[in-house]
Amino acid sequence: MKKQKNKFTTIFSNINIRPVVSEEKDKYLSLASAQELKKFIPNIDTQANIDLLPIAFDACVVNRINKNGDVIDHETAANVSKYFVNKPINVEHNRNHVVGCILTSSFSKFGSNEPLTEEEAKNTKGPFNVTLGGVVWKIVSQDLADKLEESNDPTSENYMSISASWELGFDEYNIVMLEDGEKNIENGQFVTDQKEIDNIESNLRSFGGNGKFKDKHVYRQVLGKVIPLGVGLTLNPAADVKGVAVENKESTLGEDLKAASEENSISQDEKLNVKKDTIYMKISKIEEITDALLKEVTASSITDFIAEEIKKVNDQFVNEKAEKENQIKVASEKLASVTAEHDTVKKQIEELNQKLASIEAEQLAKAKQEAFNIRMASFDEEYDLSDEDRKVLAEDIKDLNEEAFAGYKNKMAVLMKEKNKSAKKAKASEEVQASNVTQEVKASVTEEVKTSEEVAQISTTQEVVEQAVDNGSKASAEIPNSAPAAEPTIREKYAKAFDLDGFEIKK
Repeated sequence: MKKQKNKFTTIFSNINIRPVVSEEKDKYLSLASAQELKKFIPNIDTQANIDLLPIAFDACVVNRINKNGDVIDHETAANVSKYFVNKPINVEHNRNHVVGCILTSSFSKFGSNEPLTEEEAKNTKGPFNVTLGGVVWKIVSQDLADKLEESNDPTSENYMSISASWELGFDEYNIVMLEDGEKNIENGQFVTDQKEIDNIESNLRSFGGNGKFKDKHVYRQVLGKVIPLGVGLTLNPAADVKGVAVENKESTLGEDLKAASEENSISQDEKLNVKKDTIYMKISKIEEITDALLKEVTASSITDFIAEEIKKVNDQFVNEKAEKENQIKVASEKLASVTAEHDTVKKQIEELNQKLASIEAEQLAKAKQEAFNIRMASFDEEYDLSDEDRKVLAEDIKDLNEEAFAGYKNKMAVLMKEKNKSAKKAKASEEVQASNVTQEVKASVTEEVKTSEEVAQISTTQEVVEQAVDNGSKASAEIPNSAPAAEPTIREKYAKAFDLDGFEIKK
């Protein structure tokens, strides 16, 4: 049970009083008969009280959800309905526009308006009516009284067109959960645990919710210290009970009050020995109405004053209403303008975000391409690459970040050292130097061989000459058969010593 002291009020609206079949097609719904309601009209001597219009109406349906999402159960209704007596009747729940008061409180069956006792009401779990009786003060609002009487005329277009609703103050409530289309709380599930109520209450229509929780409709059950605050006559229906009944009297307030005033004036004149002529006096403020003044003025003076005051209040109400409507219109226009501007700004921001994202993507792609180009250029600069090498490297490094690329580059330094341009250049230089040394050695050896040959030739020539001289002197001598073989020539000696097959001998 939710309890908050003197915090809540609710309105149990009831009626668009027209004798038609409800579109809701509820099996419990039945139009209240004005004739049956007349049983509950207070017993007022309207001949003696010509300024009073007795009325009766069903104020609400107990045990049945109203369109405001609230409900009162049979026990609470039986206990508090009697406190409606002497409470005000106003117009459209405007407490500054009181037009009468409540005099009686009763119960009746839903749909037939057959009377129920208080004990029967306490034990009825199905829907039934709280039926109230009261009076409307014609002197305050003759126009309203006329419309109420017209609403009881079956031949009028306004037949049963007046609505009624009661107001309650309360400090506790439970939550009732019902299936879709169900209105009677006897078929509902009651939530009384405080934690569960706190969890659900934001879904109540009275707290701005949509009236649903999970797969069920949720409503507020009025409990605790319930105080009836009065009844409002309205054109806006909200519940299933229909009907405001009045007595069928054919009299006008102006004529009756004038006649009564003239009669009283004559009687007073006789008693007080004053002029029998009635006096019309313009009354400007309520403080001017005194017992002495009432003895001298006609009823029309009073009615004119009241009419003027009502007109002032009405004009003020109309002006305030127009001003509020204008403020609402201006606020709505501003809201529409701000909403349009917000939508425009939102669209512009979205476009800017899209452009920014596109620019960032382009810059990222450009930076990535530049990094790729630099990396490939560095490999080309460092290594002697083939097209196949470049293709493999490009596929490997295209998505690497800086750290991964550094590791990859170190790995390639090992795997591709044979293609390193610097290393290859150094090796080539060493080979050239080695080749040059070899050529120099060969040239040196060749020169030595050439020199040796020339010396050998000279020595041979001398030896030949010498031998020829010797042979000349010994020409006649015979060579013995046992003479040793001839000595090797100089060429043969060098060939044997230097292995002339590896040298080029210039002749």
